[in-house]
Amino acid sequence: MTVVDRRPNAEAPPPGLPEESPLKLSTKSTSLSRHFRTKWQLWVMVAPAIGFIGLFMYGPMYGIQLAFREFDFAAGLAGGEWVGFKYFRQFFDSPQFWTLMRNTVVISVSTLIVGFIAPIVLALIINQILGRRKRRFMQTATYLPHFISVVVVVGMLQVFLSPSSGVLTRFLRFIGIDGVNFLGDASAFVPVYVISEVWQHAGWNSIIYLAALAAVSPQLYEAARIDGAGKLQIVRHIDLPALVPTMIILFILNMGGVLATGFEKIFLMQNPLNLGVSEVIATYVYKIGIVGNQFSYGTAIGLFNTLINFTFLVITNEIAKRVSNTSLW
Repeated sequence: MTVVDRRPNAEAPPPGLPEESPLKLSTKSTSLSRHFRTKWQLWVMVAPAIGFIGLFMYGPMYGIQLAFREFDFAAGLAGGEWVGFKYFRQFFDSPQFWTLMRNTVVISVSTLIVGFIAPIVLALIINQILGRRKRRFMQTATYLPHFISVVVVVGMLQVFLSPSSGVLTRFLRFIGIDGVNFLGDASAFVPVYVISEVWQHAGWNSIIYLAALAAVSPQLYEAARIDGAGKLQIVRHIDLPALVPTMIILFILNMGGVLATGFEKIFLMQNPLNLGVSEVIATYVYKIGIVGNQFSYGTAIGLFNTLINFTFLVITNEIAKRVSNTSLW
């Protein structure tokens, strides 16, 4: 004989109740309190990170209203006169608007494309190296530059590419190529910036791809070798499919900062000769907002830049969700 338990379930409210009935609300609160009682250790561990993000990421968002106000030192952030989109229109009508957008897009997209492909290729190469010691040495040697300060990297560029005493410039002069100025030539600024970025960060960014490759079953490699597959075929049919989900997620995250070029490095590499191609939104905001004391104008430009990055992030996430069923949300 089968005994049917007809007692009301304490976890789920009876059917037919209104959407926001007191019984449903009490059930939700009970479930939430039970969750905190059983998972309180995890919440204690994550509390410092939540506090840090709330204090330094969301707290400063209070100052966004400065983009819509006339900043007054005496009145503070919220005491200035409300001017609406005045500073946005001022930036759009500025003769430097299209130059800044062009320079920012060229540098950002070039860095995004090359900096996205290079770690993948590096991870595939390291993964094919036989011998654990050789593989560890190669991996360590490639990600160590990531820990070098940006100021030191720019100093190294000065040492190697200085037109008068640079190591590479002297070598080119020795073989008969004279008059080369990598740091002053406008056409050489973007390649120098992108190559130095890849050299510094490709090894570090390849770690996550190496972790994804480490999760591939060794039996797949053994079966492929038994079937006569070469290294290129193994990379094409085993390694790359294993990296696709990670590639999509990282590409979406990178698109969220497509116009967020590195301020420090570009600012340190700028000089009067390459300013026409090196002046980007980040450096312009610093010069206008901080140095020029135009805080409302600089805030408006920075907010516009952030909104463009957020738009790219959302669009890329939606495209990835529909094409590959892999997305951030």
